Amino acid sequence: MILNKNKILEKIENKELIIRPLLEVEQIGEVSLDLRLGYDFLVSIQGRRPFINASLNGDTENSQVNDFFQDTRRRIGETFILHPNQTVLATTLEYIKLPSNVIMNIGIRSSYARLGIYLNTTVQPGYCGCVSLELINTSKTPVNLCVGAPLIQAQFQQLEEKQNYFSKPRKYICQVRPQLSGINTDPELRILNRIWESTNHFD
Repeated sequence: MILNKNKILEKIENKELIIRPLLEVEQIGEVSLDLRLGYDFLVSIQGRRPFINASLNGDTENSQVNDFFQDTRRRIGETFILHPNQTVLATTLEYIKLPSNVIMNIGIRSSYARLGIYLNTTVQPGYCGCVSLELINTSKTPVNLCVGAPLIQAQFQQLEEKQNYFSKPRKYICQVRPQLSGINTDPELRILNRIWESTNHFD
């Protein structure tokens, strides 16, 4: 069941759903919530290495994710240019605490999607923190974004049963600034790396 405006306000009133700061009640639509662009960014850059190693095979020391991103900060009301084919990690201005039986799906508001900006993320029940935004400009033209603008639209879906967010280790918990990908900590990659090493006789 997708939560409508009355249900969203009810959960906020009962402190089941926490959104801070909620600057305007107008942020809450009939079946959605507008979220604002935060002020910290991790910007993809052309590193000195030929590629990011998203595996545990080969040379992982010289192809770390942090070699390909640069951090920068803007003030509320300042602008940030998102260049074509660039990936930028950002967060929402708002800090969110979801109930354990509510999932949040977020995407770009239509006005910004029409400029070529893409985002599609699911936030798990029980999550707390600013919401991670992986922004991509799919157009051929740079877009000048305003920090604090309502860039994101979120929908809340209530589940039949409560979920335990901490039932397994989580890479991204209570973040308030954008975080780099933790892909190299995935346990599946360790299994695949052992298979690769045995196949290539690295024993």
